[in-house]
Amino acid sequence: WASGAFTLPALRQALRATGVRSAVSATHVRHMKVLVGVKRVIDYAVKIRVKPDKSAVETANVKMSMNPFDEIAVEEAVRLKEQKVATEVVAVSVGPTASQEQLRTALAMGADRAVHVVTDEEMLPLNVAKVFAALVAKEQPSLVVLGKQAIDDDANQTGQMLAALLGWPQGAFASKLTVADGKLQVTREVDGGLETLGMSLPAIVTADLRLNEPRYATLPNIMKAKKKAIDKTTPKELGVTMKKHLTTLKVNEPPTRSAGIKVESIEQLMDKLKNEAKVI
Repeated sequence: WASGAFTLPALRQALRATGVRSAVSATHVRHMKVLVGVKRVIDYAVKIRVKPDKSAVETANVKMSMNPFDEIAVEEAVRLKEQKVATEVVAVSVGPTASQEQLRTALAMGADRAVHVVTDEEMLPLNVAKVFAALVAKEQPSLVVLGKQAIDDDANQTGQMLAALLGWPQGAFASKLTVADGKLQVTREVDGGLETLGMSLPAIVTADLRLNEPRYATLPNIMKAKKKAIDKTTPKELGVTMKKHLTTLKVNEPPTRSAGIKVESIEQLMDKLKNEAKVI
């Protein structure tokens, strides 16, 4: 996304065209609102099937759930509120009407409010980042927490694009999050071990797998969540145009792997690696 038409200046220019500010002043920590992203995806336990025309994966009559990394993001936001660091948690989903189901899950987990940006357009990372930027200008949060990636497209781009659009600091792939004295510390796993970043608020954080273990929503909370109102809006109402700048040409299933074999000796293993697999 950082090449061609989607350079950082072009991103900011696109944001300005929607009437959204590229920066938001920091909110006092004593009134710290957290915006958290929620995406509807095929459940991680479902075996993915490709449509016969190979245009996309099959989603009809398939179990859908909240993106697992977004569950981690919601859990972290709720924990910040339980620690009296955050004062309000707002769950946001951009997608079709059915996305309300995942928003109600977030409410049952402990989110205070939910905002549903209703659209049937394909959810490309740049479009989602623009929608979140518009909501940031409206909601004025101190912190935005997103899953590092969605398990359907594995794009891993929305958080970084949102930070670029807003001009905010970002802590990607967070495995630990600490807020103190209006400052944010994000610990993230890197190839050499752990890296700790310090940044001022407002900021963007994307959640990695080891940030926490999401809770299960209790039945009483699920029942309460069903009665909570969900604020609805559209990209058009937010001043965002959903432009389709990427096209999926074809979707193929991965090739079937052949069965493995057992070898009797190191010599036989080396022979097969050299003469059959030809990797050495």
